[in-house]
Amino acid sequence: MYTYNIDIEMVKELEAKCLKIRKDLLNFIYRIGMGHLGGELSIVEVCVALYYKYMNYDPKNPKWEERDRLVLSKGHCSETLYTIFSDMGMYTMDYMVEHFECLDKAKFGMHSNRKYVPAIEVSAGSLGHGLTVALGLALGARKQKKNWRTFVIVGDGELDEGTNWEALMAGGHHKLGNLVAIIDKNQVQMTGPTATVMNIDPLDDKMRAFGWDVIEIDGNDMYAVCEALQSLPPADPVSRRRPVCIISNTIKGKGVDFMEGNYKWHGGGIAKEQLEQALASVEKNRRIR
Repeated sequence: MYTYNIDIEMVKELEAKCLKIRKDLLNFIYRIGMGHLGGELSIVEVCVALYYKYMNYDPKNPKWEERDRLVLSKGHCSETLYTIFSDMGMYTMDYMVEHFECLDKAKFGMHSNRKYVPAIEVSAGSLGHGLTVALGLALGARKQKKNWRTFVIVGDGELDEGTNWEALMAGGHHKLGNLVAIIDKNQVQMTGPTATVMNIDPLDDKMRAFGWDVIEIDGNDMYAVCEALQSLPPADPVSRRRPVCIISNTIKGKGVDFMEGNYKWHGGGIAKEQLEQALASVEKNRRIR
């Protein structure tokens, strides 16, 4: 099943980090009273692998010019990134709660704002815009002959937005080999299954038709995530090469039994009793290798 020689001890460390991030995220959402836990939980493995291993990134210097860029286009899931930033020592959880969507001192919001959080590359609000901005970043790196890579995480429901397809067409046309689009294909959006609301399949064939190389993985399997990221070619901004699309098949609400695959957990808060059940579920579902 696996083809790349991945350090299994590294995978175990990243999986342990995912367990912590899921628990911290649940506690964070409980404290702020709002969130989008379904989609936030589905992207944990990808985000952890990127920030803790595969992105060229320094949490002590989030505006370092040579860093890799990560654009979270499905910006309503920003709390996953906030939780990671907290774990990396950039903010305390108490500070984030105190400065979350309050009138006089807000810095952290349901949709992230790069003006207030330096680690955020692109402010997130309207869906469908992150991929277009990531395209511009990749073109900018080419123009400056910079070797950093641009990653962008897009929701499968977000592909309802036409601007994504314009960006996909442009990325293939310009052969932006320094651009990686990760589609969080958790198959559920706000009002129901993605296939029912707006079917996007066959997604792999569509991406190839738009000029992208495609890697399809189980996005909640850390070994598979590491394989995909390790297989990426060097981010050479000058060479014209097909951009890469990683179709990350995930489970909405991953790790919490009563949330998994349930569109009703697309958004909202979590009560104390539910929090305790969710934390127990995450512990029960932890992967043992």
